[in-house]
Amino acid sequence: MPLRDIDDVERLKKINAALVSRVERSMDQQGNAFSLFQTAISLENRVRMRTEELHATLRHLEQSNIDLSAAKENAEQANLSKTRFLAAASHDVLQPLNAAHLSVSALAEVQTSEEGRKLVLQVERSLQTMEDLLRTLLDISRLDAGVVQPEIVDVSLETLFSSLRSDFQPVAEIKGLGLRFRPVNIAVRSDRTLLRRILQNILSNALRYTRTGGVLVGTRQRGGIIRIDVADTGCGIPDEQREAVFEEFSRGKAPPGAELAGGGLGLGLAIVRRMAGALGHPVTFSSRVGRGTIFHVDVPLAFNAVVEPSPTPAEAERAPGYGLFGTKVLLVENDIDVLNAMGSLLERWRCEVRTATSTGEALETLGDTDWVPDIVIADQHLDNGDLGILTVAEARNYLGRDVPALIVTADPSQAVIAAARAAGIELMRKPLKPAQLRALLAHLLA
Repeated sequence: MPLRDIDDVERLKKINAALVSRVERSMDQQGNAFSLFQTAISLENRVRMRTEELHATLRHLEQSNIDLSAAKENAEQANLSKTRFLAAASHDVLQPLNAAHLSVSALAEVQTSEEGRKLVLQVERSLQTMEDLLRTLLDISRLDAGVVQPEIVDVSLETLFSSLRSDFQPVAEIKGLGLRFRPVNIAVRSDRTLLRRILQNILSNALRYTRTGGVLVGTRQRGGIIRIDVADTGCGIPDEQREAVFEEFSRGKAPPGAELAGGGLGLGLAIVRRMAGALGHPVTFSSRVGRGTIFHVDVPLAFNAVVEPSPTPAEAERAPGYGLFGTKVLLVENDIDVLNAMGSLLERWRCEVRTATSTGEALETLGDTDWVPDIVIADQHLDNGDLGILTVAEARNYLGRDVPALIVTADPSQAVIAAARAAGIELMRKPLKPAQLRALLAHLLA
């Protein structure tokens, strides 16, 4: 029906309203579509911006990783250089320290007054403190660099305990403390030197922080594991310091009078943790403040667990018939101060000493057919690039027999130890302790 033929006003209003509503809906739909179009464009821009930011962040992370890798490599190289430097520096520093040890020992033997003996003792203690510090710093450096290669062998605990008793009994007596080692005839699998250092440091701490009572060292077997216990009646370790005691330069608070003179640097247990880690020997402890502490070191049982302890050098020295009087010693040492000090000490022991600084001089000395050495003592690093082990081999070849020999060196490398062992040569580290040197010489000449 044409619109002009409709005469109903109300009907016309309804038709108009419907038309207007349809137009409005159409406009709303168009507006919504345009709004959606604008939103899509905005989201696309945001995604593009975020993607660009993500790519930039990834490029930054890649560069950071490259920088970190380079820094890590530089740090490792610096650490290795530090280790090499400390090893070389320790050799140079230990040389004059060794000469001082030997000279002071010779000086002690000629002292007749009480005051002179006290002064010599003070010098010996100072030298020992210097030596301990140098060796500790070198040990930490080498352990951190991972260059320590443990030599796992069967270790007799009775022999080890006897050696530790000899070292620490005088310290305990000075402080009025008891020091007991329970007898044991068991062997464990470990590195003899590193295990000794672990127990030595724990014992040193136990005596340092104990005022009354004493220290007891014993063992317990748990299956294939031997637990070595070092128990003291000292001041104890608070719970909040359980981890801190293993950190460098961390020293526990001791009650008045509980510490030894000097006090230490707080490196003992840091060394213990590193050495125990290198050996795979767990170290734990239990403690009660004011009551004491027990340190536990778990070590694997040896395959041949029961052993007969061999005599220690100190026992060999006390054995009847051993002595150095008239012993002919060929001493090969390129450091003049060490040469003079060692020669003086050997002559004080009534040895007949001839000296050389290189392999060539040593062989010239042997050219005197009327003089044949009973033993050869040589430094490992000599003049002209000569090595003591090779010097001993040349001397033995010249003499036509395996004369007893001893290498004394400040070189801590495992290669030197292995070469000496392969050649059947004893080895001692500088600085030498005169009493140990004399005992070893007596043992070799027995």
